[in-house]
Amino acid sequence: MTVSPKLRTIIVDDDAEVAVLHARFVAVHPAFEVVATAHSGPDALRLIELHRPDLVLLDFDLPGLSGLEVLRDFRALGGHQPEVIAVTAARDVDSVRQARSAGIQHYLVKPFTAANLQARLEDVARDRLAMLGSQTTDGLAQRDIDALMRSGATGRAPAGRPAPLPKGLSAPTLETVEGALAGAPNSSAAEIATLSGLSRVSARRYLEYLVSVRRARKSLDYETAGRPSARFSVLH
Repeated sequence: MTVSPKLRTIIVDDDAEVAVLHARFVAVHPAFEVVATAHSGPDALRLIELHRPDLVLLDFDLPGLSGLEVLRDFRALGGHQPEVIAVTAARDVDSVRQARSAGIQHYLVKPFTAANLQARLEDVARDRLAMLGSQTTDGLAQRDIDALMRSGATGRAPAGRPAPLPKGLSAPTLETVEGALAGAPNSSAAEIATLSGLSRVSARRYLEYLVSVRRARKSLDYETAGRPSARFSVLH
């Protein structure tokens, strides 16, 4: 039986204790190994060039260079490009938009649970290992190509054949809303609207769609005064 290579991972966080914790989270997953840790932007760039990892867990608030600057600089280098999971306290609209435009599909807002990270690692492992397999065979099977294409559209592969979006909804905006929700679970439509740069009405339409296709859950918060408010979270 062929054993798949482990996906080499670099942890980038300015807080050494947090970096150690994230490294432990990653080490639990059998498909990954941590090869280096960086605590500043310049060190992150140097280690990415040195180790050519498959995955970078990237904090945004770094000394020397911000995480977004690190991302911009190694994207500009071309060649080998690792997958990136943003692990950051930044939840402003501009940061989310810049991350999305740079190709980040996974955005985790601190603090998050080990289960949240494990779900993202599963997505990365599926996609990266499929791509690695294509380098040593005659190419990807159709089912692998389909899974990768679905993953690229939404950040993870939904079960079954993807249905066309309802009229008035767009795939890029859906990706933005789902990414914002993944980074800010148990949020209201108004909160997701702020993160996504949408109106509250538009954000609610996308959230309700995600609930209808079982990619998000909706619950009612009875702690608020007056009418209960709807809260949304992604389904893993």
